[in-house]
Formats: sequence, C-alpha cells, structure tokens
Amino acid sequence: MIDPVTVSPMCSDRSDEVPDTALARDAECTRLLFRGSRVPALLTIFTGLACVVLLWDVSPTSHLLWWLLWLVLFAGLRLHQVRLLEQAPVGRQAAPCWRRHFMLNSAALALALAYACVWLVPAGGFFTQVLVYGLIGSMVLATSVAYAVSLPAFFSFAVPCLLPAGLALSASDVPLERGWGILALIVLATLSLIAWQISRLFGDGLEQRLQNGRLIERLRQASRDAEALNLELGREVEQRRRAESELRQAYDGLEQRVAERTAELAQSEARLNLALEASDLGLWDWDLEKREVHRSRLGMVFGFDHRDALSGSARPEVHIDDLEPVRRALVAHLKGHTDTYAVQYRARGADGRWRWIEDRGQAIERGPDGRVRRMIGTRRDITALRQQDEQQKLAATVFEAAGEGIVILDAGYRVLAVNEACCALSGYAREELLGQPATRLFGSDLSQQQYDAMREALEGDGSWQSEQAETRKNGERYPQWLQLRAVNDAQGRIAHIVGFIADLTVRRQVEERLRYLSQYDELTGLANRALLRERLYQACQRARRSARSVAVLYIDLDRFKNLNESLGHEVGDGLLREIAARMVRELPDADTLARLSGDEFVVVFDGYGSLSNLARLGSRLLQVIRKPVLVGGNELVVGASIGATLMPDNASDEAALLRQASMAMQHAKYLGGNTLQFYTERLQVGGLASLKLENELRKALEEDQLEVFYQPRMGLADGRLEAAEALVRWRHPQRGLVAPGEFIPLAEDTGLVIPLGERVLRKACSQARRWLQEGIGEIRVSVNLSVRQLRQGNLVSLVRQVLEETGLPPRLLELELTESQLLDDVDNAISTCRQLRELGVSLAIDDFGTGYSSLSYLKRFPMDYVKIDRSFIAELGQAGEDGAIVRAIIALAHGLGLKVVAEGVETAAQRAFLEAEGCDEIQGYLLSPPVEAERFVALLG
Repeated sequence: MIDPVTVSPMCSDRSDEVPDTALARDAECTRLLFRGSRVPALLTIFTGLACVVLLWDVSPTSHLLWWLLWLVLFAGLRLHQVRLLEQAPVGRQAAPCWRRHFMLNSAALALALAYACVWLVPAGGFFTQVLVYGLIGSMVLATSVAYAVSLPAFFSFAVPCLLPAGLALSASDVPLERGWGILALIVLATLSLIAWQISRLFGDGLEQRLQNGRLIERLRQASRDAEALNLELGREVEQRRRAESELRQAYDGLEQRVAERTAELAQSEARLNLALEASDLGLWDWDLEKREVHRSRLGMVFGFDHRDALSGSARPEVHIDDLEPVRRALVAHLKGHTDTYAVQYRARGADGRWRWIEDRGQAIERGPDGRVRRMIGTRRDITALRQQDEQQKLAATVFEAAGEGIVILDAGYRVLAVNEACCALSGYAREELLGQPATRLFGSDLSQQQYDAMREALEGDGSWQSEQAETRKNGERYPQWLQLRAVNDAQGRIAHIVGFIADLTVRRQVEERLRYLSQYDELTGLANRALLRERLYQACQRARRSARSVAVLYIDLDRFKNLNESLGHEVGDGLLREIAARMVRELPDADTLARLSGDEFVVVFDGYGSLSNLARLGSRLLQVIRKPVLVGGNELVVGASIGATLMPDNASDEAALLRQASMAMQHAKYLGGNTLQFYTERLQVGGLASLKLENELRKALEEDQLEVFYQPRMGLADGRLEAAEALVRWRHPQRGLVAPGEFIPLAEDTGLVIPLGERVLRKACSQARRWLQEGIGEIRVSVNLSVRQLRQGNLVSLVRQVLEETGLPPRLLELELTESQLLDDVDNAISTCRQLRELGVSLAIDDFGTGYSSLSYLKRFPMDYVKIDRSFIAELGQAGEDGAIVRAIIALAHGLGLKVVAEGVETAAQRAFLEAEGCDEIQGYLLSPPVEAERFVALLG
C-alpha cells in the first residue's frame, strides 16, 4: 500500500456499520449489473442505428422503424432503471424487483436482436450479413461480458438473443444461413462457459471481501471494548480519589490485579504475534490527525531495521505503475465509496527486490464532519502466491494451446481434463469426455488388447507409448501416436496419468508426398530421373534374361529456352505440362515416360518390335508435339529433337542407353531440330573426338601453345600498311598448325573462348607496344571479340586493364564485332561500345552485310570502321549485284562518317574497283596471308 500519510481523505463514509452479508452481496451484484449495463444500452442504440442504415435498402422500411423503436424504447428504459437504482438507498438496491425488471428488459432487448438476425437480414447478401451479424455479435459479446457477474442476468440476455436466432438459422435451407446459425450456437456455448467462470470468480471475491469486513467489524468491537475498559478504569480512579482510604487498603489487591492484567495483555500480545506470524500478516494503524503510521512486522516483510519499521521512518517504495491504482483505491475508501480498502501492488524492499504486497484495511473512526480519523489494516507478502498463480495460468495456457491432444486421467483411468486439441482429434466435446473411462478415447481393439501391458509399463517404468489406429466419434479412423506418463503421489503410487495424443494423418500424407516426389516430377506427373534409372535397369535386366529388346527415345524441345525466357516461367511450365500430357496420350504402350530436367524427356519401350515401327512412332510424336499449344493467352508452336537407341543392338546397360540416346538427340538438334535420329557409331566417334579436342585445347591454353598471326591492312589513299588484324593460331605439338575453323567453334561452345580471347588481346597489345618502342611504327592492331566476351559484362574493364599493363596507346587498338554480336543484345552492345570509345579504342563492324536488319541499327552504334565481308568481294568481277552492294555499303558508311575496309581482296582488279569506289582500306591475300610478327615486320620494310 502507499504510505497512508501521503493521502488525504476526500469525503466521509456513509455508514460505520457493515450491512447484512446476503443484503450486501445482492446490493453489490445489482450495482455492478446496472453500472455495467449503461454502456451496453448505448451500444444497443448505436447498433440499431447502424443496422437500419445497412438494411435500409434490403428490408421493409416499416419493419426496420418498428424494430428500431422497440430497441430504443427498451434501451432507454434500461438507462432510466440505472439512474433510479443509483438514487435508491443501499438497502433497497438489493430488492428482488430491481433484478426482475433488469432481466425482463434484457430479455426484451435480446429478442429484438434475435428478430433482426432472423427476419430483417436478407438471405442472399453475404457482405450485408457479415456487417449486420458482426455489429450484433460485437454488441452481444460486450453485453454478455458485462452481465457475466450474474449468471441469471447473463442467461436472460444471451439465451433469448442467440438461441432462437441460432436454431432458426440452423434450420434454414440456405447453407450460408445454416453456417451463421451454427456459429451463433457455438458463440452461445462459449459465452456461457466464460460467464460461468467470471460469475464464479466474482462470487469468490465478493465473499472474501465480506469476510474481511466482518473481521474488521470484530476489530472495531475490540476497540469499543477497550474504550469501555478505559472508562471503567477512569471510574475506578475517580472512586480512588473519593475513597483514598479504601484504595490504600486495597492497594495490595489492586497491584496484584494490575500485574495479572499486564500478564494477560502480554499473553494476548504474544498470541497475536504468533497468529500474525502464522498467517504472514502485518498490522498497520494509521492516525490521520497526527499523520502517524504504526506498523508491525514491516521489517520482516520488507527487510527494514526493526526500529525503523516501528517508528515509521522506513517507507517502502511503491512501483510507479502501481502508484496510481493504490491511490485510487485508498481515496475511494476514504470517501466512503467502498466498504473496505483492498489493493495489491509491488513495493521495493531493503534488498532492492520488488515484492507483491496485499493491503486490506478499513476506516474505524470518523470525525463529526465525516472525515476519517483512523484506519487499521493488514499487510502480507503475496509474491509467492502471485508467482504460483502465474505459473498456473501459464500451465493452463500451454495445456489449452498445445498442438497435441493432452488428457489427464486419475488412477482409475477416468478422464479428469482434456484440452481443445484432444477434443478436436477425438471428435467428442469436453463434456462428453470428462468423468468417462479412458476407453472413450482409446477404444480400438489394439488399445484394449494392450491395456495390461500399458498398466505394467506405467507401474514399472512410469511411461508407455505406441502407434495405433483409433476411431473418432464420427467413425473415421486415423493413425494415432499415444504416449502416457504416470504422476506418482508422495507414497509412490500412481495418482494421475498424463496422455499425449498426436494425429499422424498429416505425417503419413507428408511421407506419401515425399515418396511421390522422390520418384515423380512434380510439374508434369511423369517419372523423374531416379525412377527412370530404376525402371530402365529393370527393363535391361529383363532383356538380358529373355532376349527381349529395349528402345529409348531422348526428346528435347526446340527453342524452349527462348520461349521460357521471353514469356516467363509460368507459360513455360504450362507448355511442359501440355507436351507431357500429349506424350502420355500418344504413347500408351510406353513402359516409362520420364522428365529428366527442363525440357528433356525420355521414353522407354520394353520390347519395341521393329525399327520401322519405332521410326513411325517417332514421326507421329513429332507431329503431335508440333501442334499449336494455347498457354496463358499465347498460341505457341514448338518442335522437338528426338534421339533413339536400342538394346542390345547398340548398348548393353542403362547408362549407355541414356548416353547414346542423348548423343543422337544432340545430332538431331544439330541438323536443325524437329527430326528423329538413331544412334550410330559415327556419333560416338565424333563425340569422343570433340571431347579429346576440348581437352587438348585446355592444355594448349595452359602451356601457351596459341600464337598470334598478323594480316596487314593497307590504306588505298597512300598505299601504306597502317594496321593489322590479329588472328589466333594453334601450334599443336603433334599436328602442327590447327586451322581456326576446327577449334574456334569448340571454344565458343565450351566457354574457352573467353580465356582464349583475353590471351589474344594481351599478346596483340604487347606486340604493338614493342613495335612502337622499337621505332618500327604506329601499327594499329585489330582484335576480334566473341559474343561470350560481350555478354560477360567485364569487357570494358578488361580492355582498360590490358592497355594499362602493356602501355599501348588506346588509339592503336581496334576491336571488331560482328553484326550478330551487336544485334544479340542491342542496348547492352551500345552501352559497351560507348564505354570503349570513351577509352579511345577504335571499333569496327566485321562481316558487314551478312546479318539481319543491320542498317536500321548501324547509326546507333558508335563505330569507326565497317568491314565488307569477303563473300561480296570474291564475286566483284563476275556479277553486277555484288558490285552494287559494295557501292551501296561504301556510300552508306561514308554518309555516316565511317571508314570502309574490304576483306578477302585477292586480285588487282578487285583492288582497282575498290579504289575507284572510294574504299579506305583493303585486306587479303593480295597483300599477304596472316603471318608471324617477324614476317609482318619484313612486310613493312
């Protein structure tokens, strides 16, 4: 409690006498009901107005107005009753008529709400139903909580409101209304349980408060007895003055009587202290006139020094969050609003720890003006009780919120308690299980057969667990995991049994789902790679035993990657599902249909018949796949490349079959797709050769077997060799020089072109730098770039780094890109070219005129040179078309401010034509084939 001397009384008590217990209980209950009904009455009016607004266009206006008048009339009558009750004396507030009027009014309001739920809300308007039922439900919930202090009051409102509405709606033919009706009955059951708990807790608290009042009244009576005794002593003193002689004669007797009385008081005080110690109570006595507080056992509660506790100099610090509630409770009692002062708060002891304290007291003396002069009360440390209560609440919350079903049995295996999860698992309501034998929950044949083993395990080990099939109330069987643990009493005997019940249905479904996903593709439902290998292995085993044949088709969709990237993965997934469904319909005799990954499928035939049948089947399958597919509003047409192989004709095991079919499919794709190819030995040899060449090329990069040759370029204006194109050559240790056409495509496919291109760039820049340092001349070197280098994203930083490391001026470096590379990603290519131009590097378009739509993009690229492809130069002297094309290219380039380089010039006639048309530079065998750096220097001399 707050130190009482810091609070001043604000009004006097109405009465010093405690009313009769039953009268006080009824009066308090009635006051709480009427006080709590003011807000529900106002909410009723607000709810009625809101419902009229919502239902104005969907219900008869006259019914709505009469219903609103009904609602407002009884709500106003409720407010009038509250005002009359507050003005009535305390004794009359407990009269039964008040509660009868309250319940009749509650029933009338409830019936009005039930009438609205059943007859005013339209049957088909779900949104309107949600709003109206939500408003009425919220008002019913608030009103039920307010009336829960009295079960008759609660049922007088909740039952007329929810029961008729729930029954009427449940009997409706409309499924939505039946759902609302069932929900209303569930809400009624839930609110009834809550109201019962609140009413019970309120009754216990009210009874405890009345008992404390009677205790304080006894203390008052003891005080009055003490005052009467003091008056008697005063009369005795007066008599002693008047009869001094008699007192002298009785002095010895009086001294003896005082000694006896002192001994009795000491004994009474000792007994009082023992009683206080036994009850953990401390007494406090507050004299408001002298502003003094006398306390007992304060030091034991808070740890203060005993002398400070008695003198009142030690005052416990009340927690800041509890300070205001304590003040309100104390002031309310001093004003006479409460019969007793009772509050719980936190206070800091001498050791700095916070303790929960309960203070109870009562004013025992008031002045003529009604102000309290003196209060006495008790104080006790309830920290342990609060902690125990919190632990119990936590345990109850965990018990109810647990995802597993929990049941508590007594020693006779009868149900004492169950949580909601257990009720949901079994299908029984809590009332149907409480007090029933455990067979209601564990009634399967297996459970009954295991009862003896269950009892022995619980008595011996204290636990038992098992998986079994149980049956719900509705007859549904489900897998159950049951775990029982025994709780023993002080004598070691089983007092209770706690059971944990888990529904294994979801676990079984997950296991089945995982088992399915481990063998089947989730997108198409076809077999996955693991199941394919297993079935193909089994088919091969059968083929070996029975001399049967096995055929494997390896299917890859053409252009699927482009469709997937341009239209999105959802469209791609829809396309794969449709293609898979078509193959299932078209190949009903296939032993296995599987999706390996992406757009790759495999078909296995166990006993394929003949090659001609297999070829016809593959052709028919290609036609089926080529049919248009409508996915996401897009009409898509895709082809397929199919590779086929046979066992025992080509392979002897499943791994070889898949490898050979894949090689045949790759060959079909190489031929342009949309075709069927059978595996042959030639494909095997070609694949091995390609793999061998790839390994040798990797070794060549590591051992620096790559050289750079230089083909000169001459300016036609002055006849000088001002530039050279750097071309890579591979000097193989055994094969000698390997032609670029043999290993460059392989480097592009394997990604080796990136380190190869960087190697050529560094060597070419280093060589040009040496020529410059040696005074040979400023030779501009031209280096070809691959599309992979352009896509990688670090081309600009690579060129900058190479120029810095070699020291070559950027003007002496020229980079060549083909039309197809520039048009592969126009925006990225333009950005990269502009950054290279900012470095000072020259740029050229190689093989100009052989790409697509190059003229429309030419003006957007920051180029310096245009190189006419050799295919146009080779026929200059034979047909007029090539000459016209060359003239057009030269005129177009010069119009855009670009220089023109002609490739593949081999004759003097070609040179003369180009010189006459204004071509800037030529390159070709007329000047020199590509040569080593030393021979190129000789050409310059």
